[in-house]
Amino acid sequence: MAELTLEGIITFLLDTPMFGDLDASELAEIVHVMQIQRVRDGQGIFAEGDAGDAWYVVHEGEVSVTKEQLLGPPRDLAVLGSKACFGEMALIDGSPRSAAVRARGATTLFRFPKGDFDQLLEDDNLAAYKLVREMAKVLCGRQRGMTARLSSAIDANTSPEQIRETIRPFVEEHSVHE
Repeated sequence: MAELTLEGIITFLLDTPMFGDLDASELAEIVHVMQIQRVRDGQGIFAEGDAGDAWYVVHEGEVSVTKEQLLGPPRDLAVLGSKACFGEMALIDGSPRSAAVRARGATTLFRFPKGDFDQLLEDDNLAAYKLVREMAKVLCGRQRGMTARLSSAIDANTSPEQIRETIRPFVEEHSVHE
């Protein structure tokens, strides 16, 4: 893994979609609370049900997202690679994790602790507010997509099983970030 410099981290994050509205000086303020977390293959980042205490950006490597099932083994929901964000819902509502995340291979993550991020918001940090706005846009997009799928799936001739099968992939795809 390459040595990380402040300049390299800022350049990387400026090219990450969630940080697209920030300029370099604003990003420098956010990076101040960021932690670098290196994990080995198979190491858990967090488990389903854990406290929502941080959100993450994948710098190098990949993570897999899994969800416990009532019957049977956990279900694989997604594999996330470089520049993917996950766990950002924790910043908004602090609810328990809705899925587990585990490293696939050696992985470097940028971790943003909820407490430190909340302090930036309390201090009226513009960059933190811009990030929350980006998170809200993601949530709105998910909600609009879910509403559209539900609307098209539900009609007088649609069975409950068909509705479940229509929305299951969408729910799984968009529950990754919770």
